Amino acid sequence: MVDKVNYGYGGLLVCLVVISFSIISIQGAIIHNIICPFQSLYQFGDSFSDTGNLNRILPAGPTIPAASLPYGETFPGSPTGRWSDGRLVIDFTAMALGIPLLNPYLDKNASFKNGVNFAVAASTALNSSFFTSRGIIVPTSVPSLNAQLTWFRTYLTSICLTPADCSYKLRSALIFVGEIGANDIIYPLAQRKSLQEIQTYVPFINQAIINITREIILDGALQIVVPGNFPLGCLPFGISVFGSNKSAVTYDEFGCVISLNNLVTFQNNDLKVGLDSLRREFPHAVIIYADYYNAFLSLLRHAPILGFDPRSVLEVCCGSRNYNDEFIDTLGPEFCGQTGVPVCPNPNRYIHWDGLHLTEAANRHISNIIVRNILLRIKCV
Repeated sequence: MVDKVNYGYGGLLVCLVVISFSIISIQGAIIHNIICPFQSLYQFGDSFSDTGNLNRILPAGPTIPAASLPYGETFPGSPTGRWSDGRLVIDFTAMALGIPLLNPYLDKNASFKNGVNFAVAASTALNSSFFTSRGIIVPTSVPSLNAQLTWFRTYLTSICLTPADCSYKLRSALIFVGEIGANDIIYPLAQRKSLQEIQTYVPFINQAIINITREIILDGALQIVVPGNFPLGCLPFGISVFGSNKSAVTYDEFGCVISLNNLVTFQNNDLKVGLDSLRREFPHAVIIYADYYNAFLSLLRHAPILGFDPRSVLEVCCGSRNYNDEFIDTLGPEFCGQTGVPVCPNPNRYIHWDGLHLTEAANRHISNIIVRNILLRIKCV
């Protein structure tokens, strides 16, 4: 349960000062404290960080919602394959670190001089066979996390000749392994698997993430960020899954589904245990856990101060207004991007873009928090 915040005048003034100081501190750290800046940035993950891979996968890619407006309407003004009205957390992170925005791996005409984005929307940490064996349908044409590792290694062969050469080039790189694993929960949840059953999947999900992180370290990476999952019970999608049986659901003070968030908390805690083990295995590497869960909750706690409309913190900017009352199919006629589906005129006042993904404004604030924590842990080599 999250503590309730009193937004009286005095508290508001204190919060404004604290947040303003935090932003100044972040900017100052970027300008003054990075003695040996990162030369490259790499991203593995799913739709929270995909900058244009899924929309390049045929035959369905060009027809996905993120391949059309209103996706991209805030930035760059046209669709790029990002599942938002604009930039993502990884985009703002790259900007903060002084690195150009990452191009998607499948854009073969793009420059990969400063890194690559391997993330694919709809991707899972686990291979599709895991879900098929449990009667769960997942898109088999979407590369899993393991396939993204294959892409990464193929890319390495284009920039280095030997393992030692690759290790040298990766010394100045920062690598994000995730956020990944949300779809491993979302797919079975949408197909009405119980939270109890899905919880049994968590050790397998996290082991897949740990295994890939280990392989990346063995390839020569020294500084890796492994984000935890967002509180899925606060996403309009997560709320909609339980919308038809509200009397049996317990909500927190924000209106988030407690049982679903408890599952995510279990997943994140288990992931942190795995990362602790990985740190003991590779004491020379810096492995940072990025707390996306609490970074997101800070948006709910401080919504008015951050410029979000407190009346719409759990509502979508783009999509059916019935989202919180009934389950909305992500490819159905009421999802964002479909004909006649409404779009809010001011996405910067909303946290949620389409029910599963966040607005550019929300992504910016989350990145501010994540970057600050990374800067406190970086290790110059």
